[in-house]
Amino acid sequence: MKKSALRFAVLFAVVCGLAAAPVAYAQEVAGTGASRQTPRFVSTARDLGSEELATPITIHMWMKLHNVDSLRQLVQEQHDRSSGNYHSWLTREQFHANYAPTGEEVATVKKFLAAHHLTVLSVGEHNLYVKARGTVADVQRAFQVEIRRFEVRGEIYRSNTADPVMEPAVASVVKRVGGLTNYGYQPHLARPLNPETGQPFPPVDLSVVPNGAFFTANCFRPSQTVAFSTDGAVPTAFYAGNRYGSNIPGSAPNLPPCGYQPSDIQTAYGLNGVYAEGLNGVGQTVVIIDAFGSPTIATDAAVFSSFYGLPPLNLTIYQPGGPPPFNSGWAGETTLDVEWSHAVAPGANIALVEAPSSSFNDLDAAILFAVDNGLGNIISNSYGTEEANLGGAPFTELDDLLLFAGSLGISVNYSSGDNGDFALVEGFTDVSYPASSIYATAVGGTSLAVKADHTMLWQTGWGNNETRIGNATDSKGYNSPVNPPLHLGFVYGAGGGTSAVYAKPPFQSSLPGGFRLVPDIAWLADPYTGVEIICNTGSCSGSGNSLSVYVIGGTSLACPMFSGMWAIANQKAGAPLGQAAQSLYSLPAGAILDVVPPSPTFDVAGFINAPPAPLTLESASSLAAPLGTTAPFLSALYNGTSTRWYVLTFNTDSSLHTAVGWDNVTGLGTPNGLLFINAF
Repeated sequence: MKKSALRFAVLFAVVCGLAAAPVAYAQEVAGTGASRQTPRFVSTARDLGSEELATPITIHMWMKLHNVDSLRQLVQEQHDRSSGNYHSWLTREQFHANYAPTGEEVATVKKFLAAHHLTVLSVGEHNLYVKARGTVADVQRAFQVEIRRFEVRGEIYRSNTADPVMEPAVASVVKRVGGLTNYGYQPHLARPLNPETGQPFPPVDLSVVPNGAFFTANCFRPSQTVAFSTDGAVPTAFYAGNRYGSNIPGSAPNLPPCGYQPSDIQTAYGLNGVYAEGLNGVGQTVVIIDAFGSPTIATDAAVFSSFYGLPPLNLTIYQPGGPPPFNSGWAGETTLDVEWSHAVAPGANIALVEAPSSSFNDLDAAILFAVDNGLGNIISNSYGTEEANLGGAPFTELDDLLLFAGSLGISVNYSSGDNGDFALVEGFTDVSYPASSIYATAVGGTSLAVKADHTMLWQTGWGNNETRIGNATDSKGYNSPVNPPLHLGFVYGAGGGTSAVYAKPPFQSSLPGGFRLVPDIAWLADPYTGVEIICNTGSCSGSGNSLSVYVIGGTSLACPMFSGMWAIANQKAGAPLGQAAQSLYSLPAGAILDVVPPSPTFDVAGFINAPPAPLTLESASSLAAPLGTTAPFLSALYNGTSTRWYVLTFNTDSSLHTAVGWDNVTGLGTPNGLLFINAF
């Protein structure tokens, strides 16, 4: 068969989902290099012209593994209880001998780079990449591409406009040329937004309440009625329903809107019973991968541990690319990851790997560093990017790195994203990668309300929408109704859905369809029912030098929490358990709490009286519009900081829905305390 015909056949099998396991990467035609390496956005984003030819850029030539089909088969057998390879993990030496690229192959790539005036900087562990640097002009000539600048959602990125082309000897050993675009991973953290400004609520200096909680844990309060009138006359409106968060204004320890401390989460999710059995992650290490890191993370996390009564944190920081530059957004991400993996697994060590940038290359290389150096059996990653912008096939070198990790018994976990189905971001539905990789465990998100004793009142899928129903208080003390209510729409929601490129893995064989479904499992993520972190404002806000308390969420919270729980499961098992997703779908009943649609619902409804128009009824579903959904949801009255009033909804996650059994918001559900741990 001709190679062009073979490539068509392979791609057809992937698209149609005919294979029992995903087909290998698209076959390259000799001399044309690796295919499908042009981001989708170059065809839709605003083109700002050619990149400056003298601009220096760094690239990674990611090498092909040997015997990759055999490695895929082995990893599958390592999770098959009927196989002789069950939990028989490879050593790094065995991986290198059987699957790693050779020194001769690296030499071929080095020769190619030198011939095109590109300077080799380093060779990755097990020869898995060659890192080089040169100008845009040299890179364009080397790979026969044009590099241009594009505006993507208000940010400027460079990108190749076609796939790279290489000579046959190089194309035969190189899987992907990384760095042609500087579009990278985004952190999946979210903070509750003040609806008046659209900005996050400010942090609170730690000195305000030196020995107590800051934000109320009473996120979902009993029902009340609010009335609106215009100067004491019509139009008028009345609404009734449950109340969200503390009154405006409020003071610590009941600051609005609300936020949980570690003891709240430990009680709500049954972790105290786990700890009572001596299971807290001791002897395990949770590896956290983040870009840039935080310059104050060691101090901040130590204060967090002391303030909330947790054991001292054993934190080790690695910077394989050298000291990274500062980035306040990723500093908040790093703080959340470290503090809340520790909150769930207070006995586990934490190894923080700080990549020098958020590029695909640097964060993927950080994964390789962690795996090769044996930093731990659980790797937590709270970031991702739209699957569509990585080329459109089972595409990246990261899949090989995840296979490497899986073969050693390491679980690499990724958050599923905070934009629901991505339709508002991209104009079409999508899922977040690397969460969508079949070699990763994808962690989705929930919302949580607790009772007065901090046990669980309810949890549901994370998805928030807002509608304004009342204007600010006027000079006479009246709030006039918003007529008609102003639908502000979707705010946040857990990522999930169906991969467009990965065929359904064997561990999801009980689920419908032929493609990978996201997520696998979930935990708390909603920033409107979020958690407290402690961080220096110079790090997490980019200014000042004050230890402060922030409320935060996102699937960036769910992933490190689950990673902490997986560390405890590994402790219980007494041996590495490997990729979590491979085990989750076969756990006994009760080990995972199924997150189902809320029932009964607690929703806001009311009416508007504005003569001569007839009385207008505002149903709960109309106030949740423009969702256009009949799926059950929760809603609550919410008083904004300017005294305006809103309806805040929960379990309204774009086109995604919770359901009995697996669903595309929460996967199988959330870990059920000791029952989850004892399943191992």
